[in-house]
Amino acid sequence: MSPFAAIAIVIISFFAMEGVAWSAHKYIMHGWGWGWHRDHHERHDRMFEKNDLYALFGAGMSISAFAIGSPLIMGAHAWEPGTWIGLGILCYGIVYSLIHDGLVHQRYFHYVPRGGYAKRLVQAHRLHHATVGKEGGVSFGFVIARDPAALKKELAEQRKAGIAVLREAEEV
Repeated sequence: MSPFAAIAIVIISFFAMEGVAWSAHKYIMHGWGWGWHRDHHERHDRMFEKNDLYALFGAGMSISAFAIGSPLIMGAHAWEPGTWIGLGILCYGIVYSLIHDGLVHQRYFHYVPRGGYAKRLVQAHRLHHATVGKEGGVSFGFVIARDPAALKKELAEQRKAGIAVLREAEEV
């Protein structure tokens, strides 16, 4: 496989993971998997959350893809793109951890962005946390953030329709 093809697969896999993460966040974490995700939406002083268990699924996807691409594991049946897909998933996991856990929730470091895309990411995710419970909500992605003004409008419409209950401090 050419280096260009390998790099393209890593990049495509990385961005595809945003779609996988968005879907899992909206339909699993805010659906039948709420039991693990709930504590992420509640204030606490613990270092770890049940929600952190979801990272094991991302790791499992990456490890599985690496295994499928590995001649050491699969022998002659190894599928080389698997290695590059696994690397794309791994890169997404690292970026997710730095942005979501580090920048937004400040679990690893303390930095408050004053502008640019980093500020937009923080604002979008804070608007995601503006709802009480699993119903309604906006901004289920982690790396791609929509305009906070549009998200506020969407939250206001959800509240008006009775879909979402907003936290007092976050009334839009």
